[in-house]
Amino acid sequence: MSKLGKKPINIPKETKVKIESGKLILTGPKGSSELTVNDKIFSTSISQDNNLILKLVKKNDSSSALWGTTRSVINSAIIGVTTGHEKTLELNGVGFRASLKENLLNLQLGFSHDTSYKIPEGIKLSVEKSTIIKISGIDKGLVGKVASEIKQLKPVEPYKAKGIIEKGQYILRKEGKKK
Repeated sequence: MSKLGKKPINIPKETKVKIESGKLILTGPKGSSELTVNDKIFSTSISQDNNLILKLVKKNDSSSALWGTTRSVINSAIIGVTTGHEKTLELNGVGFRASLKENLLNLQLGFSHDTSYKIPEGIKLSVEKSTIIKISGIDKGLVGKVASEIKQLKPVEPYKAKGIIEKGQYILRKEGKKK
């Protein structure tokens, strides 16, 4: 049995959830999203106190394992539609800068050339102080993927901690050479 799967999902006042055969259509102030739920495994219903309840049709080990995961995916989609998901990246290094040109993020990362990153549809990027990049969007997975791809353009090196890091990320530092 999944402890997380049993919990009802609270639906905020400004969000509307529509249940159609195997589909959840979520609309809120940030936008709309559509999720597919397997009808053979789960049944969804909305209770009187505006909670979404996800129940198992047949209880077995494989469906029980999917229960908590499916509930978390639906919950993060509801949060994305109401408040949105956001990640903040910081550029650490001398001369490291970021600038935004339409749907391209231009990065100067200490290479002999500038690095460009094409912003996917559904993601909003903003650059503050030319060293802080804020990534926001409705889809939690897409926001995380974009943050990961930008971080991979210049991974953090352990000696001087130069590179692109996520805000609050701990960097394991190494001691340099001793004389």
